[in-house]
Amino acid sequence: QVHVEESGGGLVHPGGSLRLACVASGSFFSIIAMGYYRQAPGKPRESVAAVTTGGSTNYADSVKGRFTISSDNAKNTVYLLMNNLKPEDTAVYSCHVRYADGDVLYDYWGRGTQVTVSS
Repeated sequence: QVHVEESGGGLVHPGGSLRLACVASGSFFSIIAMGYYRQAPGKPRESVAAVTTGGSTNYADSVKGRFTISSDNAKNTVYLLMNNLKPEDTAVYSCHVRYADGDVLYDYWGRGTQVTVSS
């Protein structure tokens, strides 16, 4: 059974930093990408950042230049470093893991971790 465990959320002042981490385990298949989505109250879920096992990254325009995603493929772990946080970054951040078995893709999610940016 696949398990996706997140850590690192919390409360931070505007301009502060947080680092999220996510570890995936329990699958026989290979991870091809990991990333984070977020959802704020009353808003749709949005993709924040993602990284492939080949090292390609992509970011939402709203976080470019402030957030950095990285991964440790050997540990099935992804990290999201969030700098210069703004109140509008407040949301539940959920880790997303995509596995592949040939052409078949499997998506798994963590439970989410709360990030609150407030003075």
